[in-house]
Amino acid sequence: MRSALSFLRVLAASAALAVAVALAPTAHAAQVSDGGLVLGPADSSDVLVVHASNSVEVFRGVLEEFSRLNPSVRLEYTELSTQDLYNDAVDRAAKAPGVPSGPDLVISSAMDLQTKLVNDGYARPHVSPQTRSLPGWANWRDEVFSIGTDPIVMVYDTRRLDAARAPHTRRELLSLLQAPDQPLAGRISTYDVQGSGIGYLAATQDTRLDSMAGALLAAFGRNGVTLHASTEHALDKLESGDVTLAYNLLESYTRHRIDQGAPLAIIYPQDYTLMLSRSAIIPRQAPRGDLGALFLDYLLSARGQETLARVSGMRPVSASVVPAAGVRPMALGVGLLVYLDPLKKRHFLDLWRAAILPPR
Repeated sequence: MRSALSFLRVLAASAALAVAVALAPTAHAAQVSDGGLVLGPADSSDVLVVHASNSVEVFRGVLEEFSRLNPSVRLEYTELSTQDLYNDAVDRAAKAPGVPSGPDLVISSAMDLQTKLVNDGYARPHVSPQTRSLPGWANWRDEVFSIGTDPIVMVYDTRRLDAARAPHTRRELLSLLQAPDQPLAGRISTYDVQGSGIGYLAATQDTRLDSMAGALLAAFGRNGVTLHASTEHALDKLESGDVTLAYNLLESYTRHRIDQGAPLAIIYPQDYTLMLSRSAIIPRQAPRGDLGALFLDYLLSARGQETLARVSGMRPVSASVVPAAGVRPMALGVGLLVYLDPLKKRHFLDLWRAAILPPR
């Protein structure tokens, strides 16, 4: 049922984008309210379809530069959740195996789900000077590639939490959650890992790296944690004053809000800071995999990497390792598949629900 609903959401987003395409004048962009962007000539025979979890607002400058460099290409961009991106690839292959359809490039922050698509045969390889220049952690089997990285951070509302009291490690966060005056009771947020691919990835990595992860989850539950579906959702809660501190958010989106004047501050946990990749694959069923490869090579080029860093706030692949700060990116590969095993996933979610959700 969940897979069917996800496929319907993808179809709805595609339909909305198709309307925008039909109404958009030649050589002009048409932005769709539910997360779509169309660039390039309406009568082009070269149509590049990109589905991604990257926010249109944050990623728009990158798309526009690619369009300027390739003015004859029609670019149709749709923003979808990480789980919908994964489900869409699987559903398409099941409904019409081998029939070209869907996007030509998929970009997702749920690098474990992208790796699983590769492992299960849903992606096609691509080799170019740009992909060959990537470090080993950023290229797996020439089928999934890191285009940039994003630290996973804590964020707090500077109007409601003094900087002197802000936690800088997970142990300090646990102490703050256990403080007698309960400063975060009903005012802390974390990902709903049941529906968010990136939230599930971050939470399972916490479990793998931190012996305190279970205690922290239990403290979230005791403090009446609220759940967010995305970083943007959590940032809305922080800006509105509904939440004081949010756990496991993407740095790039947060930095964008701060640059726009939001009264927020970022915490890079000193015990460890997870660094995830925005990863890209060319689907095996891509109608124009050549155009997907063209866009991918642009993203990995020196110019594309500079633009990504400047416009979207992502970190270039070459600047993703920060040894002095204990920050190293998670590597693409089979190690990410451990918690996607159905039994392990069911067990983890059962424990998460028991800790986080109030008893019925």
